[in-house]
Amino acid sequence: MGAYSKAAVREGDRITFDVANYTLSVDLSDEEIEGRLEDRTGPLPRYETGVFAKYAALVGFASDGAVTHPGANGAAG
Repeated sequence: MGAYSKAAVREGDRITFDVANYTLSVDLSDEEIEGRLEDRTGPLPRYETGVFAKYAALVGFASDGAVTHPGANGAAG
């Protein structure tokens, strides 16, 4: 399971904890995980105006480096 695979886990998925080996795994194929991550959307913005709204519109996802640029999260810019 990759670094961001945990974002693909949904209610009802089978998760295995291996305490002896310090591992956690989910019983999904790599293709299923990739598909779920592609369909994933970020959380709804909590701020609609002000400096936090401007920041939220300009910064990309942490998994992409959190780089700031116009349209980073699909907003027009």
